[in-house]
Amino acid sequence: MSYHLEGRLLEVCNCNVLCPCWIGEDPDNGTCDTIVAWRVDKGTVDGVDVGGNTIAAVAHVPGNILAGNWTAAIYVDDQASKAQEEALLKVYTGQAGGPVADLAKLIGEVVSVERAPIRFTVVAGKGEIEIGKNYYAELEPYLGATGGQTVLSDTIFSTVPGAPVFVGKAPTYRSKNAALGIDLNIKNHNALQSTFVFDA
Repeated sequence: MSYHLEGRLLEVCNCNVLCPCWIGEDPDNGTCDTIVAWRVDKGTVDGVDVGGNTIAAVAHVPGNILAGNWTAAIYVDDQASKAQEEALLKVYTGQAGGPVADLAKLIGEVVSVERAPIRFTVVAGKGEIEIGKNYYAELEPYLGATGGQTVLSDTIFSTVPGAPVFVGKAPTYRSKNAALGIDLNIKNHNALQSTFVFDA
């Protein structure tokens, strides 16, 4: 199986800003509840065009993010065809190997896999993510003294050398999942957005 995926990654969580996970440190609260979403702007999986779709994980991380053992609910864009859904799930469950399999190993338990309407409008750290009725976050980037956007580079989760990670906050952030023990309605917590390229 081979794949090439490129697009935009966003992450919001209940850590304060800036999120320590992106530099490999422990979450602010000892544990972390997060939404991570990958918007595939263009890409193929074994010849199946999966561009224009989003796949997301709503997760509880019990400690340092690199230690794994996450519990996660997976959501696939309900606009995806059956072939696109199957292709994306093969990649993001680690069955296709490559760099995404290393990420998938961090998840210890998947409590559900569902199709849901997903709206992803984030560009350069600004926009919105909405998954079904229970998950919503607005991203607002931080600005520097000259008005430029504040960015990180070469973090542990960077997949494109030198590509900026736009640092910001979520003025609105809602996440609710009984199976994960998540019930958050918070504001002004961590929000980050970057680009990704995955090849296998």
